[in-house]
Amino acid sequence: MKDSVIKDIGLAEAGAKRIEWVKGRMPVLGMIRERYEREQPLEGVNIIACLHVTVETANLILTLRAGGAEVALTAANPLSTQDDIAAALASSGIRTYAFRGQNEEEYYSCLNEALEIEPTVVLDDGGDTVTMIHTTRKELLKTVKGGCEETTTGVIRHHARAREGKLGFPIIAVNDAETKMMFDNRYGTGQSTIHGIMNATNILLAGKIVVVAGYGWCGRGVALRAKGLGSSVVIVEVNPRKALEAVMDGYRVMPMIEAAKIGDLFITATGGISAIRGVHFELMKEGAILANTGHFNVEINTSELETMAIEKQEIKEDIVEYRMRDGRRLYLLSEGRVVNLAAAYGHPPEVMDMSFANQALCVRHIIKNQDTLRDEVYPVPKEIDEEVARLKLQSLGIEVEVLTDEQERYLSSWDFGT
Repeated sequence: MKDSVIKDIGLAEAGAKRIEWVKGRMPVLGMIRERYEREQPLEGVNIIACLHVTVETANLILTLRAGGAEVALTAANPLSTQDDIAAALASSGIRTYAFRGQNEEEYYSCLNEALEIEPTVVLDDGGDTVTMIHTTRKELLKTVKGGCEETTTGVIRHHARAREGKLGFPIIAVNDAETKMMFDNRYGTGQSTIHGIMNATNILLAGKIVVVAGYGWCGRGVALRAKGLGSSVVIVEVNPRKALEAVMDGYRVMPMIEAAKIGDLFITATGGISAIRGVHFELMKEGAILANTGHFNVEINTSELETMAIEKQEIKEDIVEYRMRDGRRLYLLSEGRVVNLAAAYGHPPEVMDMSFANQALCVRHIIKNQDTLRDEVYPVPKEIDEEVARLKLQSLGIEVEVLTDEQERYLSSWDFGT
């Protein structure tokens, strides 16, 4: 097993400074780290973390190590790795297998290398690690006690495997914790996606028609931030209830076949496949910009775009121009990969503080309860979700109301009337 596969160890000092800077903006994780250093709840536990290798992730990894774990970190996306952070972690003794710009072979090679740690617990972001363990690395099923999933996309994949009776170990859907999806997915994805698009293009969003595909928590966040910058937002959604909610929130709602005709900027956040495809490319106006903030680069059907275009050129890093047969030009950002990580820094540390606090506490939960957990997908235990919220409020110096005994009795009884 190689100690690390990174781009440049010389970047370690710069990465270490950034890790220290962000550490102060993740106070909940800091409190958990102090507790783990005292209690050592993860002693003897091997963890593979297939996550976006960012400065926020670094603070999670260092928290897990503080708790006694041996950790191997690999990238959850070929374009999301921050090379200075990978170097800093490798320099500090964390097994790190990630560098920005991996091709598909290098991506899976690094994942395979990290799996040599023979994990007890899997931290996944999209489900690639769990899939590999269930297919080409089945011998590891006997060592894994459980896993945590960070994304909507990954949770969908794990539920599908569980429904078919093919899930080989318990998974906690960290993505679905309220302190994750309502903050990370909404405020984190919203801000970082717009940041990535502006970073790549420097376009003015005010006055633009922005089409958001998907109105889950990620789509809500993107729409909210685009609207706040003066855009006219259109929502494309397949779920009637979510579509109705978007209408009530003040957005126009229509099918993509109609939205394609009017959009200036298209952002996919569905967790699905081919939300934007050939039939839509044919209808888009000159200069339309395409970006994806979902986990995998399948939400925009780039293979159909490649086939339909007669000419392709890179305008600058993160922007590729496709010239169509009728002369129209369409612009794809970051190869259709997660634009908030490929063209920016990802979610702010203040929201990742809660998401990664859930991860750290759920790892401990798996180890403590490994003998009773079944091979299925579990929600984050309510007590963990509430502890994360309580610690976040504590770090902000905010107190909440406390119920009186009378109020407690009223809320727990059936015999009070009007």
